[in-house]
Amino acid sequence: MRTWIEESLMTSRKKLCEGILNILEKDIKTSCQVACLEALRILSRDKKVLVPVTTKENMQILMRLAKLDMTEDSLEDVSNFPVIVEALKCLCNIVFNSAIAQKLSLELNLAAMLCNLLKKCKDQQFVDDIKCFDLRLLFLLSLLHTDIRSQLHHELQGLQVLTQALESSFSIRWTDKYKAAEEHDGSPLSLQETDCAIEALKALFNVTLDSWNVHSENESHQFRYMAAILRHCLLTVGPTEDKTEELHSNAINLLSNIPVSCLDVLISPSTQEETVLKYNGMNMDAIQVLLDFMEKRIDKGSSYREGLTPVLSLLTECCRAHRNIRKFIKAQVLPPLRDVSNRPEVGTTVRNKLVRLMTHVDLGVKQIAAEFLFVLCKERVDNLLKYTGYGNAAGLLAARGLLAGGRGDHWYSDDEDTDTEEYKSAKPNINLITGHVEEPMPNPMDEMTEEQKEYEAMKLVNMFDKLSRDEVIKPMGVRPDGTMTPLEETICQYQTNEQDSSDSD
Repeated sequence: MRTWIEESLMTSRKKLCEGILNILEKDIKTSCQVACLEALRILSRDKKVLVPVTTKENMQILMRLAKLDMTEDSLEDVSNFPVIVEALKCLCNIVFNSAIAQKLSLELNLAAMLCNLLKKCKDQQFVDDIKCFDLRLLFLLSLLHTDIRSQLHHELQGLQVLTQALESSFSIRWTDKYKAAEEHDGSPLSLQETDCAIEALKALFNVTLDSWNVHSENESHQFRYMAAILRHCLLTVGPTEDKTEELHSNAINLLSNIPVSCLDVLISPSTQEETVLKYNGMNMDAIQVLLDFMEKRIDKGSSYREGLTPVLSLLTECCRAHRNIRKFIKAQVLPPLRDVSNRPEVGTTVRNKLVRLMTHVDLGVKQIAAEFLFVLCKERVDNLLKYTGYGNAAGLLAARGLLAGGRGDHWYSDDEDTDTEEYKSAKPNINLITGHVEEPMPNPMDEMTEEQKEYEAMKLVNMFDKLSRDEVIKPMGVRPDGTMTPLEETICQYQTNEQDSSDSD
């Protein structure tokens, strides 16, 4: 009985969709068009009723109402704006819920028409809603259809169009080629401006997914220009704290797609009138925003993979490629050690929080946290162990084949870290495994006889042997090059070396 009722309702909804589209095809009043489109928008949330909607003819009806054509006519009739907005909302729902609609979008050249509409919105008033849903539809198309993503990037000048749309969401006043004036007393963005900026950032993220390498001077300029806008975005606040976080999160995601060589525009020569937050004469406001965002995401304590790894990855690449950024961040995250009475993972500093992440259950999270600290230490094992302890760093060192010490493959400047007097005096007493000074513990074997010691030793050997035979654990050794290998192989190598040595004698 229930199935019959559901099928009957579904049939009625499909007929209602067909009826609405038949009405919209005719020349009717604007108020009637808006009412019909509002009803269709609600119906289009249900995937099961979209069959009569997702035809070429019906998609073209909605595109016509949304003013999606290739003409150069400007948007002049303000009374039509509600119709355009509602038609775009319907298209967003339909494209999101229907694979057929996604394929039709490519056939109908929907992306090109959306880019054209976006250009018409450039200098028009009262078009924030049109622009926002235009950008949202571009985001959905580039997310759900890889061919449209490629078309936007290579054929439709999508990078330029979307970057201009992003810039227009901010009141940017340029003082130099890649430098925007900083309005320290500027008012927050409006809700509409923030939503438009977020949609533009999301669309740009999809279009720039494969943009790791810059192949021309024009591409380099385009990405530097984009990075300069994103720097301004990081220094801008939205109408609420949550909207500001969403805005900055999407800006960070997009920065992760920009070639790292173009990220030098995040810092710029500082002038006397600007903030005092500078390092080596460079303005570090945007980098500080990234650090504050990272710490806030760590403090959240959840969704590290989605929320934290993008900003950690971005900071790691910035530190690896740009010396001033690395040195500024190291001064914030890994200041010279003075008190080494507590374990590195115990405390409330940024260093303590990051060291705790080095043993996180999520492999991706602990790898990127360890990599970030390793880069701050100029990929020197001895420097990393000083700040984290061997126990916390063992996972990274094993993965990089550095258990025997040494440094990573990347080259860094030769400036040396200076240890504080407090650290130098405590250094001989630091436990290398835990990374802090421990109180001397009594040796439990002091009161044992030699027989008791031998008994306990054999007991331990038997326990390890049983665990090994049952394949609960697998004993490992370290090769001379710092990589790990089964213990049997290490012993054989050692015996071979000993035999070669005795033969040569």
